Amino acid sequence: MATYNKRGYKPKTKPVKEEVEEFIDDSESTTAEVFGSLDEGANKAEEWFEKNQKPVIGIIVGVLVIALLYLAYNKFVAEPAEAEAANELVLAQDSFTTALEATNTSVKDSLYMVALNGKNGKYGLLDVADNYGGTAAGNLANYYAGMSYLEVKDYQKAISHLQDFSSDDQMLAPLAKGAIGDAFMQLGQPEEALGYYEKAAGLNANDFTTPRFLFKAGVTAIELGKNDAAVKYLTQVKEEYATSDYAAQVDLYLGQAQAGN
Repeated sequence: MATYNKRGYKPKTKPVKEEVEEFIDDSESTTAEVFGSLDEGANKAEEWFEKNQKPVIGIIVGVLVIALLYLAYNKFVAEPAEAEAANELVLAQDSFTTALEATNTSVKDSLYMVALNGKNGKYGLLDVADNYGGTAAGNLANYYAGMSYLEVKDYQKAISHLQDFSSDDQMLAPLAKGAIGDAFMQLGQPEEALGYYEKAAGLNANDFTTPRFLFKAGVTAIELGKNDAAVKYLTQVKEEYATSDYAAQVDLYLGQAQAGN
């Protein structure tokens, strides 16, 4: 069948080739604008850098110098100090451990003093804490010193050294706080002692230190007339740490706390 164009008919759409050509022209125009903007931005950045070249380079050099100094400090100062402090701490730790195991009171006290003050030219715990305060060994020396002073009944010094000790260790952290509580109890300051027992009980929950200091917190709370707090702490020992050594003693004190309410 023959086809024909109606007279006066005009296509409503442009030929495909013309549309493609226009699209390419538009794309090239847009791309040129983008690159033009990028060139302009680059030129502005270059101009800014040229104007501020000296301070920028100064900042970069400063950062590099600080980084190098930090690395050098760690390599040539901090690391040797850590090793030296750890080496000095060994003898004092040995004396402390021997004192713990001793059964004779006078021998124990003597060994604790050796641990604190050193012997035969060797550093004691106090020397390590004073001379290597920024090291892990110096920090640990404060813990041992505090515990040693607690054992020889110098409670103020025990508190001072234990407060200088800082750790996230699961056992040492609560033991240090609890020992401060013990020292305050010996000084006749149960209110302060209770605060430290509560802190110790709340640190790093475990089957050893947590029931120990919950129990001490409960007993101290009874002494202070804080029976609600005592019931809370003692009940927690009974329910959550039933197999601990302190659980067997809870009922007696729990009864006192409940009777006082």
